[in-house]
Amino acid sequence: MNLGIAGRTAVVTGASKGIGRAIAEELAGAGVHLALVARGAPALRALADELTGRYPVRVVPLAGDVGGPGLAQLLGEVSAAMGTVDIVINNAGSTGSGDLHADDEAIWKAAFDLKLMGYLRVIRHFAPGMIARRWGRIVNIIGRTGVQPEPTYLAGGAINAALINLTRALARELGPHQVLVNGINPGPIATTRWQTILAERALLQSGAAGETQARAIRSIPLGRIGEADEVAAAVAFMCSERASFVNGSIVGVDGGGTA
Repeated sequence: MNLGIAGRTAVVTGASKGIGRAIAEELAGAGVHLALVARGAPALRALADELTGRYPVRVVPLAGDVGGPGLAQLLGEVSAAMGTVDIVINNAGSTGSGDLHADDEAIWKAAFDLKLMGYLRVIRHFAPGMIARRWGRIVNIIGRTGVQPEPTYLAGGAINAALINLTRALARELGPHQVLVNGINPGPIATTRWQTILAERALLQSGAAGETQARAIRSIPLGRIGEADEVAAAVAFMCSERASFVNGSIVGVDGGGTA
């Protein structure tokens, strides 16, 4: 399928591993030039070298913390390096597991700053240019706990619910300017992040990570957890010209596991 976005420019946050890395690979394969943002500079440089070696695209690695005080400077560096940005993939954001008693206010504040405000600030920076050009794609990687609450992921679920609301509201605001805003709710995906979640939840539930994994698999009709490239394929479609009438959608990539 020709996605019709070759030559476009995208910024992918949280790009050094897992879902973010898979999205970067998918977009590079579609001919999209990339600014890769994450905290780990060596991993970003290695990925940039790999992608430019495989695809005829420009890839700029920019290390920084989307949830930190230097975000404005970081986004300015992205703009200076890439010129225009047509596509924003918000993926940098993780929240530790915790229930009512385990989650302290620091966990909530970190989740708020990194994921909710981080996503919003990235969009605020790049949306004006998309509006002026009357073309843009914004895809927020969110999480199914925003619609299917989990008591052991209290802060993360609350932030995800807020991001779903934000995504749908921005779709209505930016849609008249031909800037499409959509979200992805991944289910359990085979990444290092998922392994961390398993360990955290096992500790909270006084069990083993293997037991937590087995419960997750039983909740998914397909009988397995997903792969990062399966999320990336859905993201690439949402960025494409083929998805020109998809706006304000929250798509679950979860094997049917969301009730």
